[in-house]
Amino acid sequence: MFKKVLIAEDHETINYSIQKTLEELEIPHDSRNYVYYCDDAIKRLKKALAEGKPYELLITDLSFEDDIPGQQITTGQELIATARAIQPDLKILIFSIENRASVAQSLFKELKIDAFVPKARRDAQDLKLAVETVYNGKKHVSVNLKKDLEQQHHEFNEFDIEVVSLLSQGVLQKDVPIYLQQKNIKPSGLSSVEKRLSIIKTKLNIFSNEQLIAYCKDKKII
Repeated sequence: MFKKVLIAEDHETINYSIQKTLEELEIPHDSRNYVYYCDDAIKRLKKALAEGKPYELLITDLSFEDDIPGQQITTGQELIATARAIQPDLKILIFSIENRASVAQSLFKELKIDAFVPKARRDAQDLKLAVETVYNGKKHVSVNLKKDLEQQHHEFNEFDIEVVSLLSQGVLQKDVPIYLQQKNIKPSGLSSVEKRLSIIKTKLNIFSNEQLIAYCKDKKII
């Protein structure tokens, strides 16, 4: 099991709950540390590396209270990116109130996280399983998120594929109608393009064109 774990969580009760879970996994008290701020997490990681005793696992939330001025890093995403730059082999587990599957997907792809566990009913069991899974060299996606992912579906028609393909080629959304008109594809109005993209993203629980493009490439739609 992991011999050195760092917890970045600004709620004391949740912090305590995480530590209880790690205790059940027989990770000694002196092998786990916790911080309330992202800047402090980075300091801990750097210090451990300098001492030749690096952390093996970082458990972090995504959102942190911005209650002290001057903090350089204020989100879990920034913390993960910075931690990865400092220590590329660090295992990272997200434990967050965030429960959108699209967010989890994005973090697995863009930040190469190792596990995502939403704070919900039976989350202690889920967290325990996640730590064990990551320790064994595998990725862990919460069962709750898996169900959500399975429910996401949209049948892409030729118009959808053409629009997303244009976006993937760097065409601005406002300019898509021009290219559609050149290919004699109808409807070609901007309002039609915007409405269709909105429908697709709503069905797939996706919130940006960039995420939509990544999704379509991953599914080999484009």
